[in-house]
Order: sequence, then structure tokens, then C-alpha cells
Amino acid sequence: MWKKLKRTILIINYKTVLITGLAIASTAICAHFHIKADFPLTLIGTAIVFPIVFSIGGAYKRREVTLDEYGSIKAHSRALYFAVSDWLENPPEALKLELKNHLETFLNSCKQTFINPVDDLEQNEKDVYQSFKALSLFIKKMRTHGLPSGEASRSNQFLSKMMISFERIKHIYQYRTPRTLRTYSDIFIVVLPVVYGPHFAHNLSDYNYGLEYAVPILFSVILVALDNIQSHLENPFDQQGEDDVYINSDKFIRSLE
Repeated sequence: MWKKLKRTILIINYKTVLITGLAIASTAICAHFHIKADFPLTLIGTAIVFPIVFSIGGAYKRREVTLDEYGSIKAHSRALYFAVSDWLENPPEALKLELKNHLETFLNSCKQTFINPVDDLEQNEKDVYQSFKALSLFIKKMRTHGLPSGEASRSNQFLSKMMISFERIKHIYQYRTPRTLRTYSDIFIVVLPVVYGPHFAHNLSDYNYGLEYAVPILFSVILVALDNIQSHLENPFDQQGEDDVYINSDKFIRSLE
């Protein structure tokens, strides 16, 4: 029950109340002064619904790509751990523990990079690159424990693919869906419910007492809810929405056995 309430709050918030209030006020004023018009509702779909749905689709695709690349990072990290535990003859526990520490530091660095503002990226990503360097030196160290050169080369390929996945996630983190399209939607979500006041006032006589303002309320709630859904999908790392990507380094390290 609490989860459903939390999800509802994410899409119906103060912005919903504000826009709904403006729509009701506009309708009431137009009805009082007999300002009425029968505007085409197709304008709503063209001006707002289509751009928002397009943005939601783009944001969702970005999230799915992020999950794929995060899965690739974990898969190659696990493969690197198997290289230590299974490819070496009697690997010391200290060596496996050292790799776990490197991987945990790396994942925590990724998490701190992505949950912080983009303005801090240049500073935060340095820790990630230091982790890559530490892992590279660790692979070199594995040679002294008897790892064949061919297997060392393969381990470096694991590391290379981890770096590629990180860079792809970083670009998703840096670049959002078109900002001009977002600005366009934000403007019309505020303007249209107010502009359509004469249209709602024109249809007031078609509804029973108490339901006169049902349409402007639903109109506003639906539009703002769609916009809020897009906003939460826009940044899959901000840890505010239900669909965010969460980097759980502790759980991953515990699973390495």
C-alpha cells in the first residue's frame, strides 16, 4: 500500500495542484463572464501529448541502455574474478580479497559519479579512472602468480569492455533528451489548461451539478502526470523515481564466490 502511495505522489505532486488550480480558475472566470468557445481537442494531442510520449519513449530507451551496460560491467567484473579464482593454481585468498576491494572501490566510484550533479563529473570521474588503473596493474600482478600471457590478454579485454560500458553510461548521464523539447512541453502544459478555459466553460451545461470542473481537473492531472513520468525517467541515476538504476556494490561483492 505504501509503495503504491509513494508512486502516486511521484506523478501527482504540487505541480499537479498548481496547474489544476489554474485550469479551474480559468474555467470559472470564463463561465462567469460568458467567454465560451469550442476549441478542437486534437490540438492537445499535437501540442503536448505526442511530444511528451516521444520524450518518455526516449528516456525509457536511455534507461534500458544504461541497464544493459551496467549488466555488462558486472558480468565482466565477475569474469575477472573467475580469472583469479579458477585460472590460477592455488590462488592465495589475499589476491582474491584484493580484487574484491578493487571492484568495490570501482563500483562505489561509479555510483558517486552518477548520483552527483553533472557539474561535478570532471572531478568524480577521476576516481573511476584511478580504479581502472588499479585493475590494470592488478592484471599485470596476476602474471607473477602464474597467469599465462594469453589469459592476461583476455583479462585485459574484460577490463576494456568495462571501460567501454562506463563511457557509454557516462554519456547517457551527461546528455539528456532534447532540452528544447522539454522546454516546449513545460510551457504548453502550463498554458493550454488556462487557454482552454473557454472550451471547458462552453461545455459546463453538459454536466450535472458537481461535475462541471471534472474535465479541466482530469485534463490537467493527465498532462502533468505524463510530464512527471518523463521527468523521473529522464535521469536514471538521481535515486528519486521508482525506475532508477541503483548500483549496489555491497550485494555484488558478496555474490563473488
